[in-house]
Amino acid sequence: MKYSLIALSIHIVFQAQVANAQAVAETEATGIEVIEVAGQRIINHGFSPKNTKISGPFGDDLALADIARSMTPITSAMMEQLNITDLQDILAISPSSYSASGFGAPSLPTLRGQLGELFQDGMRRQAGNNGFGVPLSFNSVEQLDVIKGAPPVLFGSSQRNGGFVNLQSKRASTQESAAKVKFTAGRWDQYSAQLDISAPIVKGESGFRISAEHIDNGSFYDHSSFESDSLYAAFSFLPDEKSTWDINVEFYQVEFTDNAGINRPTQALIDHGLYITGQGVQPNGSLIPGAGAIISPTGQVQISRSTVLTDPDNANEAETFLLHSIYTRELSGQTRLKNSTYYQHLTRDEIAQNSFVEIIDAADTAQNRLELSHDWNNQQQTIFAFDVRYNKVRGYSQFTTEADDPIDLTGPIENRRIPLTLEQQARLVELSPGVFVSPGGQYDINNDNVGDFSLSDTTDSTSWQTGFAIQQDSQWSERLRTNFGYRIDFYDVEARDPIAPVGQVAAQDSINKILHSGQASINYKLDTDLTIYAATSYNEATSNSMAGGNSLGGDNLISEQNFATENTLNEVGIKYIPDNSAWYLDGSIFNQRRSLRNRDGSNTGIKTKGVELQVFYDAAPYWFNVSYSYLDARYDNSASSQSSSQIADAFDNSRPDIIQGSSVGAPSFTAFAPSTRRVQGIPEQSLSVNGGIYLSEYWQAGFAALYTSSYPLDYLATVNIRDQYTLGLNTSYTIAENTKVRFDINNVTNQKNWRPVFEGGYFGSTLVFPELPINAKLTLTHSF
Repeated sequence: MKYSLIALSIHIVFQAQVANAQAVAETEATGIEVIEVAGQRIINHGFSPKNTKISGPFGDDLALADIARSMTPITSAMMEQLNITDLQDILAISPSSYSASGFGAPSLPTLRGQLGELFQDGMRRQAGNNGFGVPLSFNSVEQLDVIKGAPPVLFGSSQRNGGFVNLQSKRASTQESAAKVKFTAGRWDQYSAQLDISAPIVKGESGFRISAEHIDNGSFYDHSSFESDSLYAAFSFLPDEKSTWDINVEFYQVEFTDNAGINRPTQALIDHGLYITGQGVQPNGSLIPGAGAIISPTGQVQISRSTVLTDPDNANEAETFLLHSIYTRELSGQTRLKNSTYYQHLTRDEIAQNSFVEIIDAADTAQNRLELSHDWNNQQQTIFAFDVRYNKVRGYSQFTTEADDPIDLTGPIENRRIPLTLEQQARLVELSPGVFVSPGGQYDINNDNVGDFSLSDTTDSTSWQTGFAIQQDSQWSERLRTNFGYRIDFYDVEARDPIAPVGQVAAQDSINKILHSGQASINYKLDTDLTIYAATSYNEATSNSMAGGNSLGGDNLISEQNFATENTLNEVGIKYIPDNSAWYLDGSIFNQRRSLRNRDGSNTGIKTKGVELQVFYDAAPYWFNVSYSYLDARYDNSASSQSSSQIADAFDNSRPDIIQGSSVGAPSFTAFAPSTRRVQGIPEQSLSVNGGIYLSEYWQAGFAALYTSSYPLDYLATVNIRDQYTLGLNTSYTIAENTKVRFDINNVTNQKNWRPVFEGGYFGSTLVFPELPINAKLTLTHSF
């Protein structure tokens, strides 16, 4: 289609030239001057969001100028051109979206330096705890809407408030048939295949769509792989002229590696790839990695960036089933009803040789939201929403005996394994032969007024969230528009210990809480192309454990602090969206305060100020986009913590020529006093530039460049990740009308870049993730 449009533009220019020549000839022949009025038609490739309609967060079918938030809609054409295959790739186009690696398998986006929420068709998905969960499949996705700031009142109270990504599902067509098959092959034996078919069942009344994808990836990293299968089916039904009903289901199965990167991150490792050798020794003389172990350096060697903290005997797999239904009906010329339903079932099993265990025996989430929108006149619209969400999680975890810094990655694989001692097993409960997990509550067996067990996130919890929302959208004039919204959520939560120690009565607790949220914004058009806006929001959110469940604390109670995370946003911005131009620009300045859930369940306040800018140009034969962000994220007079205060704590001072160790031992949990220090793990500035040119009707070439400024890896800023950049090149050629071949080379200059492993900075003094070296991928797409 895009190539026929290019040909059409050439035809238009040629016809204009012919018409001009004819006019000159007619003037010379008759003596009468002929005035020819001609316009230039702008042909685009679909690589700009300027004409994209947004449905869900603030209402349906809204233009970008109508939404008073910083946002980036990423269409399917943009996803394909920018090679967006996971949530970390949105940094290529959306400002303020730099993220940690998520242990090599990100399940949540990071926006404005904080984990964000993940929605699909307006319903919040299960997506793991603190970003470590189940990797996301894009097999069902047609468009990504990346929106900054807390979810709006229509979406309701949630956990993460830096921003959110709303996945728009593929939909079936009731008018036309289409089919596409895609194959990819990349370096390190990475292969995938996808088949996507859509067709009417009864033309104009019903249609179906089926998309199936298989991924089988080897890895650059040692003992790593990724294998998944996704089967997606969608059905569209138009019962009558006033109703639509879209239903989709997806089954997704994945086996993947928990990749902790490289431990012992010193500045020498970041700058020169030098790794300090020597296995840690516990205070009792054991060489098994454990708390308080101290390393006597035995040397410093160049370590391969593929040598990461993994184990070939680790097991990690998950299965999930999702269902979405959206029914809309026009009740009258002024009133519309929309009913959205979501259900997800998730199971997950990870048993790692370093003693980490996370088993989600069953997580079931169901949600139904009824929206009633009424247009009082052409200028006033009110949306009422009633929302019920149910979440039940039964899962088991154990992360109290992990110890990463004592492990010498250059030694035998046994160095990485942590068999539990009898004393450690006594503080846990045996779930199955040889698999020990934390109980879901604390117990004092020997009556010394001290708990005898180690606690993680084990829980059997049920929660009901019932919400009422109202949103008023007002068009006061051709220039002035306002939006106000309020929501109240009622939480009813129960949690119990699913695996209490023998002889103990299972601990349990319940809690009822009311949370509020509100939003207000104003849009003002300076002219037809230029809109300025201001927005503010207040959000009371929750803190949850695995799969959105709620766990008991050391006092066997559900902490009230889990329902006391207050988040605020103030934002002003500008959007330039000219009708007869290839340009689209927007920018924003914001001040956002949010709460970060710590590993121990406490909350840390963080205040982030920033600037965001994005520019798009899309007109044949050229296109490009630029995104820039500046983030100043600081602790808001709040405490913070790390697994150790600094990497030097893991070493003694026997080799000061290598490192001046403090002999504290590691891991050694460290809590830092309240401060306004810069938050670790987040670059202050990031810049991405993408572009391309159609060299002919069949041949395209493009590039992608990303820059991030230097930032501290750990709280005390003893180790810094330097300024980094990466450059990618791509080209595609249409062999036949329906067949295209594309070749990508990523990290062309083979930069040795690094990222944090985990959000929140907890492992900043312990782990760092080496990004991929130069690599290539070949993609073949055929439509029929």
